[in-house]
Amino acid sequence: MAAVTSRGAVRPGRWHVAVWALAALYFLVPLACSVWFTVYNSAQGLSLEPYTELLVTEGFTASLLLSLGLAAATIVLVLALMLPAMITVRLAAPGLRPVLEVVCTLPLVIPPIAFVSGFGKSLAVGNELLAPTPFWATLTAMRSTTFPLVLVFAYVILVLPFVYRALDAGLRTMDVRTLVEAARNLGASWPHVMFRVLIPNLRSALASAAFLSLALVLGEYTMASLLGYQPFAVWIVTISGSKGQMSVAASVLSLVLIWALLLSISGISRKRASK
Repeated sequence: MAAVTSRGAVRPGRWHVAVWALAALYFLVPLACSVWFTVYNSAQGLSLEPYTELLVTEGFTASLLLSLGLAAATIVLVLALMLPAMITVRLAAPGLRPVLEVVCTLPLVIPPIAFVSGFGKSLAVGNELLAPTPFWATLTAMRSTTFPLVLVFAYVILVLPFVYRALDAGLRTMDVRTLVEAARNLGASWPHVMFRVLIPNLRSALASAAFLSLALVLGEYTMASLLGYQPFAVWIVTISGSKGQMSVAASVLSLVLIWALLLSISGISRKRASK
C-alpha cells in the first residue's frame, strides 16, 4: 500500500516503483537494442553511418513528407466530421449516442485485410461505373500517387474509434448544454460557440485525438501497401530486405519524431490552457 508521511501526503509504495520500472524496461530495452543494432557492427564498431546514409537515401524524404501530409489531412478531416457530430448528438439527440458509439468502434472488429479488400473492390467498381462520366477524372485524381486522397478517407475510418474515445472523454468532463445555452443567451453565434467556447475546453481531448491519428497513420502498412502506395511505413519495409540497419534506423527516427510531435502538441496545449 502507499505510505503516508507525517504531513499527510501520500507517498507511492514500492509496488508503484516496481510497476514503473517494469514498464520502463518493457519500452526502453527493445528501443535500446534497436539503437545499438543501428550504431554497431563487428567490422566498423560504433558508427552513425546508417543514420547519415538514411537522410540522403532515395525515397526517405518523399515518403516521410507523404505520411506527414496524409496524417495532417486525416486529422483535419476526422475532427471536422466527428466534433460537430458528437456535439450535435449530445445536445439534440442523446438517445443516439449508443448508435454513434457502435458505428465509430466498428473498425476495431473488422479485420484489416477484409477492410482493405472491400475498400479496393469499391474503388474498382467505382472506377468502372464512373468511367463514362465526368467524375472519373475526380476519382483518378483522388488515387494519385503524389497525394492519394483515398488513403486519407481510409485512414479516417481506421482512426474513428480512437478519435471517438478521446473526444468522448473530453466532452464528459464539461457540461456542454449549459455552456452552449449560456453562450447563445448572450448572443453568440454557433461558429463563435464552437471556436471560442467549446474547442478551448477540449484542447486536451483534441490533442489526444490528433496524436493517436498521427501515430496510426505513420505506422499504417497494410492499407497503403495493398493499394500500391509508398508512405513511410511501406518504404521502411521495402528497404528492410537489403539494408537492415537502415530500416531499423528509420523506425527509430520515426519513433523519435512521434515523441517530438507529441511533446510539441502537449506543450502548445498547456501553454494555451495557462493563458
